[in-house]
Amino acid sequence: MQVLPPVRARHTYTQTLVAPPDEVFPLLCPVREAEWVEGWDPRVVFTASGVAEQGCAWVMPGAGTADPIWVVTHHDPAAHRVSFVKTTPDHSVGLIDIALAPAPGGGTYAEITYDYTALSDEGRRFVQSFTAEHYAGFMKEWEDSLNGFLRAAAAGSR
Repeated sequence: MQVLPPVRARHTYTQTLVAPPDEVFPLLCPVREAEWVEGWDPRVVFTASGVAEQGCAWVMPGAGTADPIWVVTHHDPAAHRVSFVKTTPDHSVGLIDIALAPAPGGGTYAEITYDYTALSDEGRRFVQSFTAEHYAGFMKEWEDSLNGFLRAAAAGSR
């Protein structure tokens, strides 16, 4: 048996969203993300309810690597917390944790942590490129996209 020291990157970012946690939480779902994430198109979603739930799984077409497999490992709508495992075979494994909390003015703080571990040389290169700066840019794009969707939804309900 060979045991190697892990090549890991872990980053946390707190988004400020323009809707309350009860409106944001259902959008953290492989089905509902297609409403606000450009290009989000999971190939297969396994769910008894039709949306995110404990054990929900899906496959997302990869970009030059094996297709990542996602699984919901924790789903607590009452506490507004959800966690996922994202495994890209022979590449990396990611742990994603999201916790929502009320923000002043009726908004939401979304604390999002990604923790990637390399599983191969290619995965090591990916993890080493997953810098704090890269992560902050990725989170800002996600925050802007979700806020755009939430604002449009609020304007449409008036």
